[in-house]
Parts: sequence; structure tokens; C-alpha cells
Amino acid sequence: MKLRFVLPVLALLSAVVVTPAAAAEADPVQAADACYTWGRTLSQGASGEDVRQLQIRVAGYPGYGAVLAIDGQFGAGTKAAVTRFQQAYGLGADGIAGAATFSKIYALQDNDCTPVNFTYDELNNCNSDWSGGNVSAATARANALVSMWKLQAMRHAMGDRPIDVNGGFRSVSCNNAVGGATGSRHLYGDAVDLGAGPQGFCALAKQARNHGFNEILGPGYTGHNDHVHVAHKSSRFWSAPTCGI
Repeated sequence: MKLRFVLPVLALLSAVVVTPAAAAEADPVQAADACYTWGRTLSQGASGEDVRQLQIRVAGYPGYGAVLAIDGQFGAGTKAAVTRFQQAYGLGADGIAGAATFSKIYALQDNDCTPVNFTYDELNNCNSDWSGGNVSAATARANALVSMWKLQAMRHAMGDRPIDVNGGFRSVSCNNAVGGATGSRHLYGDAVDLGAGPQGFCALAKQARNHGFNEILGPGYTGHNDHVHVAHKSSRFWSAPTCGI
């Protein structure tokens, strides 16, 4: 009698067992950190702040010459960027952001939401509060965060070798002090100047074309023989003639 009772119970339990992988995919919250927690799987058609936060993290994966809109709308461009991010880290590349994708993002970011290899301090040699530029301090800081995630993608694509950051945000007074252009993207917080580092200027300028930078200036362009400048702007302008760009 006992055996006849136990067998049906075991069969019932086996029917409801959830594999670890399936459980993880159903619960994106499991690896949350102090920066931001995603509470649902995101796919094409989703919208909201959680989509916008995802877009910031995958902004460096838009494809050659493209820029990912950070608008909180999970469209085809976001799906393609998520897919490239997944491919870059050896994840299942389906363009759907679930537990595995979020876990990788959590591993790549610090508690202030910056990627592990870049900091706010190195993108602002001007002042401590991001004020005095052509946008609000909050916007300048937010723009710098997106640039850092683009640089993180670029760094990973170049073998995870360090990228040297020489500067980023400038207030109007800081920009004037170094003779910057009146319309410089540094005034908006979305421009970064890169040193040669272990990669060299031309390798950096060429690689940047894949990571969402609409403005790339480097060797051969006036005033840019000693650094590579990458930034976001409304239209594309790439010029590094020495590097064939």
C-alpha cells in the first residue's frame, strides 16, 4: 500500500520541477545589485523606464555607424543591440533581455551604475558638480554615463585592454580655458578624449565607429593628432584622415 501511494506522489513532484535555468529566466530580479533592478524579462514591444535603463547599458552595441535611441521603447534597434551584447559575452543571442542578460549587466556595473572600467571622475576634470555647461548638471552627468557604457563595449571588443581617458565634460569656463570650440560636445557631457593607450589612436578611432559615436575626430584632423575625440551629436561627422577615416 505504501509503495502504491509513494509512486503517484513522486510522479506529481517530477512534473512540477523547474530547472535552474528556467527558474533564473523567470526571475530577472535574482542577481540584483545596488544600482538598478530589472523585475521582468524585456523583449520587442516593451516600454518603460526599465527599457530605458537597458538601452543605456547596451548603447555601445548599435552596429557600425548606428546610434541606439535611448527612449524607453524596445524596438528593432534595441533588439539588435541586445543581441550583439549577448553575442559579445557568449550568451544565448535571441535579443530578449532575461535573467542571463541582466546578470551579465549586474556583473559589469558598479553600484553607481557606471561600468566597472570607467568612472565619473575620469570623465570630468573640470569641476565636481557637472555644472556650467550647455545643459543642466544632471543631463551632463547622464550623457557621460551613456558614453561610459559605449566605451565599455568598445573596450571589450578590443580585447578588454584599458582605454585611457584624458577628459570629458567641460563647463563654459573650462572649455574657454583650453581653447575649445564654442559648440564643443564637451559642454554637453557626451564627449570623451582618449589617449593612445595600448591600442593606438587609429585602432581606437576605427573601433569607435561600431559603438554609437556619431562624432569621431583623430589623427589628421586639426588639433587631434595627440588624442581621439568621441562624442554624440545629431548627425555623423568622422574625421581621422591619418587613419583612413
